[in-house]
Amino acid sequence: MAPDHHCDVLVVGGGINGAGIARDLAGRGLKVWLCEQHDLAQHTSSASTKLIHGGLRYLEYYEFGLVRKALAERERLLRSAPHIMWPLRFVMPHDPSMRPVWMVRAGLFLYDHLARREWLPGSQGVRLREHPAGAALKPQFTHGFVYSDGWVDDARLVVLNAIDAAARGATVTTRCACTRAQRDAGGWLATLQPAGSAAITLRARALVNATGPWAARFLGEQAALPRARALRLVKGSHIVVRRLFEHDHAYIFQNPDQRIIFAIPYEDDYTLIGTTDVEYAGDIGTVQIDEAEVRYLCEQVSRYFRRPVGAADVVWRYAGVRPLLDDEAGDASAVTRDYRLELDTEGGAALLNVWGGKITTFRKLAEEAADLLSAPLGWRPTHWTESAVLPGGDLGSLVPQRTRPDEDIARFDAELARRHPELPQAMRRRWVRSYGARVALLLAGPLGAEVTPGLHEGELQHLHDAEWARSADDVLWRRSKLGLHYDAAERQRVADWWQGRYGGSGGR
Repeated sequence: MAPDHHCDVLVVGGGINGAGIARDLAGRGLKVWLCEQHDLAQHTSSASTKLIHGGLRYLEYYEFGLVRKALAERERLLRSAPHIMWPLRFVMPHDPSMRPVWMVRAGLFLYDHLARREWLPGSQGVRLREHPAGAALKPQFTHGFVYSDGWVDDARLVVLNAIDAAARGATVTTRCACTRAQRDAGGWLATLQPAGSAAITLRARALVNATGPWAARFLGEQAALPRARALRLVKGSHIVVRRLFEHDHAYIFQNPDQRIIFAIPYEDDYTLIGTTDVEYAGDIGTVQIDEAEVRYLCEQVSRYFRRPVGAADVVWRYAGVRPLLDDEAGDASAVTRDYRLELDTEGGAALLNVWGGKITTFRKLAEEAADLLSAPLGWRPTHWTESAVLPGGDLGSLVPQRTRPDEDIARFDAELARRHPELPQAMRRRWVRSYGARVALLLAGPLGAEVTPGLHEGELQHLHDAEWARSADDVLWRRSKLGLHYDAAERQRVADWWQGRYGGSGGR
């Protein structure tokens, strides 16, 4: 039977690595098909600590190469999408019972100098009784350190990569499982099963297994190939509480078990706390934080904050499974966060398996993946993403002169407010931080009726038509975090509207 479609590369997996690889390949002129069994970023890629960082604690495990690679990507990523990423200063209170001062200073010196910094400020010591961040801490914490990293809206990062891939010619299908992939003389013959529709057969010259925690299972079950590598599945969980401090810095806390916990300003009114590292052997698709993890996170941050945090303070919680390379580390928190790309051409058609990885290095991983596939596809390697912006990141329509990314987005917001005084401030700021320059698409059409405060029919239609949102949860928890700000009745109104307009349950 003749296949329904042909492409150069089939990328299976719509997390950050799959979307990034599809984008890079499409930008090189290849015909790409990206398929995701659920929503974009529905699993690991929306369950992160949402940081663009080198990984300060990885220095203790001598992961100098990983830290250098991640540090080199920080400013590059921040420039590429100033609407969904921005710099963040981190405060580390010094606990004399933890790491000694000399060790912390040495680690921060390396962190400052392992890769070039153009505009992010370096680290420094601080007197917490004089610094705004000290007010929220217990009085025994008198000294600490401050250093730079960045923050990212992780789910929107995935969506923007998919948007860019599609703009460059890729086909993106969500709620579409790859149920079978078989090598033959013509390459790969894959069967794709969209939810509620007839199966699609697809002929591809190469296959990318970017299924994250499912990578080993995909090889064994869908591709019927030996599982070439073991993954160590580690659950990372987070809690969200009402805002614990008024300033714009984040905290990094050292704990007696040698792990670290972050407390990060989140969605204006909240504080995000995480993460845990727990070995996981359950169903990847239904992972949840357990009460022991909630207690652990509350207890650890309560060691530092004047106001203790308890389980009753938690307003939202989430968990994800990290697919880490099994490097035989005894402690889950010590398992490497680096990635490995393995190209298999022994069976003829190219198969690229993606093992491990972290959000900060997704662009570099995608570039290396595309380079590896270039030879078997007879394609000349062309690097283009290093200086490219993601959709919405080109702010030149309102702020033609570029300065620092964080200053550019602030100027963009101010100019948008001047030109469109009719936009409510809260909605305008959310639009700027979600869409960047793509707010022009929302302003080009009618807003329509307000479904819930700050969310109109026009935006919901845009998310369906241009961003693959297929349920109310896609909108409330991944395309935005409005679900955190709305009460149950407001969330239900969005679900009811979605049901009435597009059908389906409106859920995950």
